[in-house]
Amino acid sequence: MTKKQMRVGLVGSGYMGKAHAIAYRNAMAAFAIPQDQLHCEMLADATPELAKTKALELGFNRSTGDWKSLISDADIDVVDICAPNFLHKEIALAAIAAGKHVYSEKPLALNADDAKEMTEAAEKAGVKTLVGFNYIKNPTVQFAKQLIARGDIGEVVHFRGVFNEDYLADANLPFSWRLQKEFAGTGALNDLASHLVQLAIHLVAPITSLCADLKIVHQHRPLSQTSDDSKAGVGEVENDDQAHMMVRFANGAQGTLEASRIAWGRKNGLSFEITGTKGSLIFDQETLSELSLYIAEGNPQTQGFKRILVGPEHPDYQAFCVSAGHGLGFNDMKAVEIRDLFQGVVNNAPLWPDFRAATQVNIVLDSVVESVDKRAWVEVEQYDGDHR
Repeated sequence: MTKKQMRVGLVGSGYMGKAHAIAYRNAMAAFAIPQDQLHCEMLADATPELAKTKALELGFNRSTGDWKSLISDADIDVVDICAPNFLHKEIALAAIAAGKHVYSEKPLALNADDAKEMTEAAEKAGVKTLVGFNYIKNPTVQFAKQLIARGDIGEVVHFRGVFNEDYLADANLPFSWRLQKEFAGTGALNDLASHLVQLAIHLVAPITSLCADLKIVHQHRPLSQTSDDSKAGVGEVENDDQAHMMVRFANGAQGTLEASRIAWGRKNGLSFEITGTKGSLIFDQETLSELSLYIAEGNPQTQGFKRILVGPEHPDYQAFCVSAGHGLGFNDMKAVEIRDLFQGVVNNAPLWPDFRAATQVNIVLDSVVESVDKRAWVEVEQYDGDHR
């Protein structure tokens, strides 16, 4: 009897495309996925030359300079979208129309209306979908979710989330598509706060209302630079460098979320603190295999935060290492995500976060823009019925 296969077509070989390519290889080793069932089949990029070079580097069998030919190829089961934000919708809808499963990087779309269109098309076609909110795949975050679910810190009353990076902190960095609404949508909100929103919903409850603020700090950036360092014109930045929001959750909890792409010194500064009626949790992605836990019990003289080094007793960690304290990395979280994708496609297991769950994130992000425009609290539409 022939084993079912997952043959992948990857669109885009940049930052996230390479992370996905590494994760396919790592997932096979970590989770004992047979090599005759997971195939890195084809890579598409902007030109045939670039695609051929990257396919050789990243271990794909074939290449093309036209993503449409990848989608129409009969030997592709899953279309993996690692292209810029503005291409997600077009590529996903074409893949769905061709009956392919779709694995897309976040944010799913530039706005909630587009995300809904993509979700409804996928559900009507009956194809599997998965969106790359990879931070929830971290064994440490999975363990935090377990602690909350079993009531170790009591009822959650507050979530404080921060995602700060400095990849655009230098005001002299050149203008790019990421700074244009047509191609990126919002800025730090789409790129960084989308992860925070998804984490908050996952760990606490649906976000039901919010009040927000957005700010462009570096309003102009050089279009290019010549060899003598003189500027050749400037481009006007159209989307936010910083995003802040206060939120209310369906379970009565409150929260604050903030994101910045200009926070000097922060490289992957995603962190959260969750306060419960019986204790608290603190997590920092820059030390991603550690969790701080406070339980309000016992002698007050000896109470304090406990530093937990994640190890083989925690979800999915043992697949990578048999010893606690050795730590995992960003690409390992992606490997867990690939394991889930494989199980969904080959064994028909449920996939989450799927397009519907990712659409709820887009709805929250659109609500942030609405709140800024109205300078007021706004209610958040509830679209995702599969809260976890």
